[in-house]
Amino acid sequence: MLYNLLYPLTPEFTPFNLFRYLTFRTGGAVMTAMIIAFVAGPALIRWLRIAQGQGQPIREDGPESHLLTKKGTPTMGGILILLGVLVATVLWADLTNGFVWAVMMVTVGYGLVGFVDDYLKVSKKNVRGVPGRLKLAIEFAIAAVAAIWINSLTREPFAGALALPFFKDLLLELGWFFVPFAMVVMVGASNAVNLTDGLDGLAIVPVMIAAASFGLIAYLVGNTVFSNYLQIHFIAGSGELVVFCGALVGAGLGFLWFNAPPAMVFMGDTGSLSLGGALGAISVVTKHELVLAVIGGLFVLEAASVIVQVASFKLTGKRVFRMAPLHHHYEKKGWAEPTVVIRFWIVAVILALVGLSTLKLR
Repeated sequence: MLYNLLYPLTPEFTPFNLFRYLTFRTGGAVMTAMIIAFVAGPALIRWLRIAQGQGQPIREDGPESHLLTKKGTPTMGGILILLGVLVATVLWADLTNGFVWAVMMVTVGYGLVGFVDDYLKVSKKNVRGVPGRLKLAIEFAIAAVAAIWINSLTREPFAGALALPFFKDLLLELGWFFVPFAMVVMVGASNAVNLTDGLDGLAIVPVMIAAASFGLIAYLVGNTVFSNYLQIHFIAGSGELVVFCGALVGAGLGFLWFNAPPAMVFMGDTGSLSLGGALGAISVVTKHELVLAVIGGLFVLEAASVIVQVASFKLTGKRVFRMAPLHHHYEKKGWAEPTVVIRFWIVAVILALVGLSTLKLR
C-alpha cells in the first residue's frame, strides 16, 4: 500500500524513492510484523486464556510430562502471526502483484481451516477437530485455486513447468499435471509443518529459517541481473514475495517471544497450517518446489516418521519409533524438551544451507 501510494509521489518528495527498493520495504515489513506481534501478543493471550479455559486439549497417549507442563496453555496463537504477516504485507508490498495476493489467499484460507479445527478441539475439549478427510478436501480445493492462479500469472516457458535443481536450463513440462503437483506441494508443506508443531518453539524457528531462505530465493529469481549471474530461472514478479517472507520472519520473531519454553501460547493449527501452506505456495511461485523439500527437510522428516509409523503398524503390528512424530520419539528416549528443540533447529539451519547451495551449484 505504501509503495502504491507514496512511490508515485517521488518527483514531489525525493525520499519516497526509497519505496522503490525491495530491501527497504522488506526491512519495513520485518519490523512492522514484529512490533504488531509484540504489542498485540499479551492482550491476545489473555483473551485466549479467558475464552478457552483449560487451554488446548493434550493427547493422553503423548509424552506423560505434557499432561503436566502443557495443560492450560491456550492455543490459536497463530492468529498473532497471521495478523502481523497480513498487515505488514499489505502495508509494504506492491498490491498490484498477483503473486502476493495468491500467497496471501493460501495463507488466510489455510489459517481459517486451522482456526475452525482449533475451535472445535477447544470447544469439545478433545484432540479431534475437523474430520481429517474434510480438512484435506478443503485444503486441496484452496490449493487448486492458488495453483491455477499462480500458473496464469507465470510467463512462458515457466507456466506449467517444473525447474530441476543443479541444472541450468532444464525444465520438465508437466502440462495439466502441474496443478495437482502444486496442490500436493502446498497441502504437503502445510500438514508437514502442522506435524512438527508439538514442542515449545519447535515449529516457528524452522519456519522462519525456511521463510528467510525463500525470501533470498525470491529476491534472486525475481531479479534479472542475479538470476542471469547464478544461471537460475528468472520469474518475473516473484521478487515481491521477499516482502511477504520478511513479514513472516518478523511475525515469527514476535510470536517466539511468547512461544519460547515454557510457552505462554501455542500456534495451533491456525498457525501451522497457514505457515506451511504459505511456504508451499512461495516455492511454487519461485519454481523451487523440490528445493523446499531440502530447506524444509525437518518438516519432511517429521511427516515421514508419521507415515512410516502408521504403515509399519498396519502392515506388521510393530512400531518403528517409540512415538511419532519424530520429536516425540526423542522425548521418549529421554531427551529433555529444550534439547530436542534446539537440536532440531540446528538440523533446520544445516538443511537450509544445503538447499541454498543449489542456487550456485548448476
